[in-house]
Amino acid sequence: MTGYTADEIMTVTAARALRDGMTCFVGIDLPSAAANLARATHAPNLVLIYESGTIGAKPGSLPLSIGDANLAETADTVVSVPEIFNYWLQPGRIDVGFLGAAQIDRFGNINTTVIGDDYADPKVRLPGAGGAPEIAASCREVIVIARQDRRKFVPRVDFVTSVGFGDGPGSRRCLGLAGAGPRQVITDLGVLEPDPQTCELQLTAVYPGVGVAEVRERTGWDLRVSGDLREILPPGESELAVLRSLLATMPEKRKSTAAGEGAAH
Repeated sequence: MTGYTADEIMTVTAARALRDGMTCFVGIDLPSAAANLARATHAPNLVLIYESGTIGAKPGSLPLSIGDANLAETADTVVSVPEIFNYWLQPGRIDVGFLGAAQIDRFGNINTTVIGDDYADPKVRLPGAGGAPEIAASCREVIVIARQDRRKFVPRVDFVTSVGFGDGPGSRRCLGLAGAGPRQVITDLGVLEPDPQTCELQLTAVYPGVGVAEVRERTGWDLRVSGDLREILPPGESELAVLRSLLATMPEKRKSTAAGEGAAH
């Protein structure tokens, strides 16, 4: 890539997916950078909601965590965590939520719990669910940000922490999930979106210089490609300037995390 990094184009692509006036349940690191970039550029009325209870946060610098004082100081209001979940999230009052993934499968189901077939004795025990299952279930739509490789993009996740489209069409309705599920999976290669008929993730867009063969090579299932495959516009100078300004507000030890993880909730 010329003039920008993979993490920068991932963040810019995620920011472009946010529309002015939306309510957005924000995670930390790249999701937070994307949401704040959108608010600072094309979506000034984007309402940022963090799990700690801050609604309408307008941080002057990227927060270090969901409990960063900068969020409470700049928020329109601060409510309890139970209110965030019981009143705002579960009834479907939040437009979009960001999620990361240790594993994600072809139906957009997410695993952040264990790697391996045996839950009691896994190969790797992960941090767990947090609020991710509720976000996946109840936000009107979900955006997933994850680096793409075969270990992460698997045919079927080892454990379903957060439901995407379950086993396919109709699964969310049978489970009584209010939200529409994952709208986009933004990776360091491009964007995957669910097929309207099958709900299976398919490649719909790639970054400049990325070929379909490379994306398929780094996907653990037989990835389908949209007939309308497009190339994503590279980050503009103004987008990069604002993003780098935001990242410059973070302490050095956090900059490397935000630039390297690619996703977090």
